[in-house]
Amino acid sequence: MKEEQAFQEETQQNVSTEEAAETIQEQEEPVNETAAPEAQEEDTEVAKLRAEAEEHQQRLLRAQADFDNFRRRTLKEKEELAKYASMKLVTELVPVLDNFERALSTAQQGAESESFAKGVEMIFRQFESVLQAEGVTAMNAVGQPFNPEFHQAIMQVESEEHEEGIVVEEVQKGYMLKDKVLRPAMVKVSM
Repeated sequence: MKEEQAFQEETQQNVSTEEAAETIQEQEEPVNETAAPEAQEEDTEVAKLRAEAEEHQQRLLRAQADFDNFRRRTLKEKEELAKYASMKLVTELVPVLDNFERALSTAQQGAESESFAKGVEMIFRQFESVLQAEGVTAMNAVGQPFNPEFHQAIMQVESEEHEEGIVVEEVQKGYMLKDKVLRPAMVKVSM
């Protein structure tokens, strides 16, 4: 009898445990049904925020790249400006250099003004050295092939010594400021 009674109690406990589990499941199911849409909304919200964060990250990277490019470009322009800052002054001084050369060439013809010629020559050399310190150099045009970037052809002459398109004579010197043409050389070109 005791065994029967123990068996019945055990069966009742199993039944009551099963009923309790079913009750818990019934209570959880409605909660799960309402939680699923909220979870989906949260997932879409999180995905939306991630996409927005990614977009902001890309915009930041582009802005940084643009700023770096701007900084490099400004630095390059600044260096070029400093390199060619004296261009206007030098352009105005080059004709003075030409006049010095003309004066020296005429002074050499008269022997009586030797001291004058030496003084002018000293001034000319000093002037020339100052311009060279600024980066001004005279072009060597005679014997070179004609290049419209460096030469200005004022005349074509027939020449048996030179091939066609070679600078035969330099009428006016051309000058370079560092690597830029300050004034093209006026030349006569063979044809």
